[in-house]
Amino acid sequence: MINRERLAETFRFLVEIDSVSKNEKPVCLEIKKNFESIGAETILDHAGEKVGSNTGNLIARFEGNTETPPLLLSAHMDTVGPGTGIKAVFKNGVFTSDGTTILGADDKSAIAIYIEIMRVLQENKLPHGPIEFVFTICEEIGLLGAKNLDMSLITAKYGYVLDTENTEGIVTRAPTANSLEFKIHGREAHAGASPEKGINAILLASKAIAGLELGRIDHETTCNIGMIKGGIATNIVPNLVKIKGEARSLDPEKLTKVTNTIIKSFKDVVETYPKGSGKDLPRLETRIDKDFSSTDIPEDHPVVTLAQKAAVNLGRKMAVTTSGGGSDANIFFEKGIITGVIGTGMHNIHTVRESIRLDDMVYTSELLLEIIRLHLEPV
Repeated sequence: MINRERLAETFRFLVEIDSVSKNEKPVCLEIKKNFESIGAETILDHAGEKVGSNTGNLIARFEGNTETPPLLLSAHMDTVGPGTGIKAVFKNGVFTSDGTTILGADDKSAIAIYIEIMRVLQENKLPHGPIEFVFTICEEIGLLGAKNLDMSLITAKYGYVLDTENTEGIVTRAPTANSLEFKIHGREAHAGASPEKGINAILLASKAIAGLELGRIDHETTCNIGMIKGGIATNIVPNLVKIKGEARSLDPEKLTKVTNTIIKSFKDVVETYPKGSGKDLPRLETRIDKDFSSTDIPEDHPVVTLAQKAAVNLGRKMAVTTSGGGSDANIFFEKGIITGVIGTGMHNIHTVRESIRLDDMVYTSELLLEIIRLHLEPV
């Protein structure tokens, strides 16, 4: 029942609308128009005002024609850069960009799939329960849309986010993440005439970072220093450096341990530096924020069993998987909505080599239609 050509054209149309984070309004209006044309009630919340986007999150509701609990389906509208002026290329059944930008399959493949399945349901007058779509903003810059979503607009207690690669797996476990920010205050001085009068903040940061174990700590835990900024000129001893990083783990105790280890490294370097009489330099500022909470969905939850049964009915498989990344599903889970993550087949996301096979999008569309059909049956 999936119309391959229509799905492909919808996808092409969506990815060629610029929607880098905080500029989602043009694509949001197109999605809104599409869903309203097939009978959805749509609402825009006020998340954009809180995070600096030019639109809010879009909620689209279909009442359904049977008495079953509502199902949540979600995707994000924003893309990473370079995402301006995307030109989709379709060759041998595969979509790519022209090589100068990302493609935007992350996450517009999901949006195209959602539009197609609702068209199929409406055209064929297929029974379905209430469905609540949530299209978020600013996912790529910290899940900001989901974090600021007006949850009073959502009644569903479980559902799916389409936002990963694997079309034969459902992500049920994902980590908690802490964002880390450090500022080291040193003392400026002329680097040639009197360097001994200065305290080099970049040097102290380098020593702290050099003492860290970064990357994969174990099978559940990772950490990274991803940004460092400081200094004014090569002939000035830098008096300030800012460092940003993150730590993630599926185990909260491990996350606490690795976070504290990183903090200690910076503290030790700053506190052991000789201070002059009456001076408070060097000085360290530390800020640790929880970026998102973990997800851990039991394997017997309907979110999992529905997806697995649907896959079997289509002659495929659906493995339970663990992810090292975060998504809007983490935020939904934290707010009490059990949300599994399913793939659309996107490859090499966040690069100019990004691609997706039309066959994979068709398969995920068929999978969702089967999930919606099975959702009508008693659990």
